[in-house]
Amino acid sequence: MQTITKVFEQYEHAKQAVNDLEAFGINPSAISLVARENHVNDNVATGEASEAGTGAGIGAAVGGTAGLLTGLGLMAIPGVGPVVAAGWLVSTALGAVAGGATGGIVGSLVSAGEPDDHAHVYSEALRRGGSLLSVKAEDHQATEVRAILDGHQPLDPIELGADYRRAGWDKFNPDADTFASDHAEADRIRRSS
Repeated sequence: MQTITKVFEQYEHAKQAVNDLEAFGINPSAISLVARENHVNDNVATGEASEAGTGAGIGAAVGGTAGLLTGLGLMAIPGVGPVVAAGWLVSTALGAVAGGATGGIVGSLVSAGEPDDHAHVYSEALRRGGSLLSVKAEDHQATEVRAILDGHQPLDPIELGADYRRAGWDKFNPDADTFASDHAEADRIRRSS
């Protein structure tokens, strides 16, 4: 079993990757998706997600008819803020926070096999409006899972971390203020320049 994690700048890319993973045969229980709530809502033309609250209502609003996307729920992650999320990774992160354990989202990623530096970068990218997708894949599925994820424009954690550090960032801080939507958009524009 391998855990493969990627972060996407656009929620729509992560959502399409989930659909492709499920079409490939990955069980929805092996997939975790976490996205900033306001960025998911920005991708919902009907506006239903902001009124849906939690659970299947959000999943239906963002286009899921079966699988992982129908189970999306609204919750808060320390240092990230309100997210729409589903899957084992979020359950692990929230369980650690509720139980008083340290680590939260970073600790969950490290426990799943991500290098500490990547876990911090992925968590910071999530805080800044990215969408995090993590998949538990059988060894014989890993190559195809990576190809599916890579086909949806994930961000490179090494380049992203270097960019964050040039701007003065050190590591993910679960006590940091939530990154405002307008700051997230300015950050995206700055990185693409």
